[in-house]
Amino acid sequence: MPRISSKGLEMPASPIRKLVPFAEAAKKAGKKVYHLNIGQPDIETPSVVMDALRNTDIKVIEYSNSEGMALYRTGLVKYYASKSISLEAKDIMITTGGSEALVFAFMSCFNPGDEVIIPEPFYANYNGFAVMAGVKVVPVTAKIDNGFALPPIADFESKITPKTKGILICNPGNPTGYLYTKEELTQLRDLVKKNDLFLFADEVYREFMYDGAVPHSVLNLEGLEENVVMIDSVSKRYSMCGARIGAMITRNSNLMAAALKFAQARLSPPTFGQLAGIAALETPSEYFENVVNEYVHRRDVLVDGLNKIEGVTCPKPQGAFYCIAQLPIDDADAFCQWMLEKFDHNNQTVMMAPATGFYATPGLGKNQVRLAYVLNTDALRNSVECLEAALKIYPGRSI
Repeated sequence: MPRISSKGLEMPASPIRKLVPFAEAAKKAGKKVYHLNIGQPDIETPSVVMDALRNTDIKVIEYSNSEGMALYRTGLVKYYASKSISLEAKDIMITTGGSEALVFAFMSCFNPGDEVIIPEPFYANYNGFAVMAGVKVVPVTAKIDNGFALPPIADFESKITPKTKGILICNPGNPTGYLYTKEELTQLRDLVKKNDLFLFADEVYREFMYDGAVPHSVLNLEGLEENVVMIDSVSKRYSMCGARIGAMITRNSNLMAAALKFAQARLSPPTFGQLAGIAALETPSEYFENVVNEYVHRRDVLVDGLNKIEGVTCPKPQGAFYCIAQLPIDDADAFCQWMLEKFDHNNQTVMMAPATGFYATPGLGKNQVRLAYVLNTDALRNSVECLEAALKIYPGRSI
């Protein structure tokens, strides 16, 4: 029998999706399953996008340029200018989702065996992208006690080796919802300059900021013009996850030229997705105001509800729409599966993502789960009620 590649064997399963068979079985058994495991919002896509797709009069679904449609890239320059980020169209490459943007960046910046430092817990698929590019992930652990703030710079410095070529952050963060302060980003800037590293920043949740919090883009860090790569996406911003349109953004022309060769090899990003992205640039500001207000309400229902449960700790996020909750359990993977296989409360249960998949350090996250507050408030209240009932009877309760 032919052998599977080492990369194929090393590629991690998604902790966000690996419990899907158990969720499907629960539904077949008649249970209502609340999906808090994945960042798929139930927020409607802006009407300007849906109208544009319905009314398109194109006769041929053609390839675009490998770097994306010029009209879209020019429109994005104006969008970023509205966020006080100055760019030119040549600094922007349209990709098939933010995922492809980060893969292209990794492939262009790293040699096999090079290392990237990432604060953990981090978006689980970063592990998969690193495997694809032959890159070693080196974690620096953030703590739930301070809401997953940036770990001390000394912790980063202790991880730097001759193989270290970059640092990757998500801001505001998935899975924690933590927003790095300007001071924290300045510390990272100084470290990156000192060691001549790349700084990758996943900023796809920029629009979702709460309680007066203000995001600071790595693209505005002085002195890092050749070092910074920003990853962006329409998926969550406009509730367009299925459009599969993202962007790799850098002022480093050599890096962009290298990434373009990978883009040419896959020909072009999706045409319909780009048309949707162009239309989305006309989304009125009220859309975001309403969405942010809704997410604040959902966050408060979920996080405040979780913190009222005995033995549960859940820092309140300042951005994105995720939180990490620490539960009085012995094994999050077993607990999340048990919730789907063996538990129901009023014929309802909750699907969560075990946090172990968001850590690279073995053994961490064993009593933590990630939850996405992407459902309506009634669903979130019911989810909290289910979780409270489950924790009272779970056989692996730790306290």
